[in-house]
Amino acid sequence: MANDVFLTAAIEEARKGWDEGGIPIGSVMVRDGEIIGRGHNQRVQKGDPVTHAEIDCLRNAGRVGNYRGVTLYSTLMPCYLCAGAVVQFGIKKVIVGESRTFPGAVEFMRSHGVEVLDMDDQECVEMMERMIREKPELWNEDIGK
Repeated sequence: MANDVFLTAAIEEARKGWDEGGIPIGSVMVRDGEIIGRGHNQRVQKGDPVTHAEIDCLRNAGRVGNYRGVTLYSTLMPCYLCAGAVVQFGIKKVIVGESRTFPGAVEFMRSHGVEVLDMDDQECVEMMERMIREKPELWNEDIGK
């Protein structure tokens, strides 16, 4: 289990996605030590190819004015779609559960001044490894293969 309370909250979101028959990726947005948005990948559940965890989290947070001081947590390294949203909204810090199963767009974010911390959390790795093993066709669809 993750030691970081906010990464733990993102993991809880990822579990929701898996329990709903979707992809186990979760995200939370934090400002001033409080969660202001939560989300999980709902691409399968909603039949919407862009409802990734980070996008769902941003939508659920609603209009927050500006994103100064916001930290986005995700159980998996954000893809280019989600990294683009991070850059577009000026989010300067992203904390990631893991990038072993998917390298994502870390260099893209860093090249735009985003601090990216990879926690290499074993629980996050295990969730994704299970999903990839049990539902490879769903994973390949999600990453565009």
